[in-house]
Amino acid sequence: MKLHGRIVVCGMISQYNLDKTEGVHILFCLIAKRIHHMEGFLVFDYYHLYPKYLEMIIPQIKAGNIVYVEDIAEGFESAPSALVGLFSGLNVGKQVVMISGE
Repeated sequence: MKLHGRIVVCGMISQYNLDKTEGVHILFCLIAKRIHHMEGFLVFDYYHLYPKYLEMIIPQIKAGNIVYVEDIAEGFESAPSALVGLFSGLNVGKQVVMISGE
């Protein structure tokens, strides 16, 4: 962390399937770096801004300025392993299971 840094906390998917959740182990680092702000948030806190976001982002996507990555698993039989990969960090981008190419 930078001196006087800020920490934003969101998402806990890495903790969902653990028997014992992991956490901050070295709290002294927060003191030594004089961290002055740590805040959690949920997407619902900003849901009222979604229409404004769409106005801004859709033209950017259409112009090709923003691209996204899909990790495509083919066939219904690959759905279970795709799901396991999703929760263990093996996928890249949005995980999709393609059932049919039509």
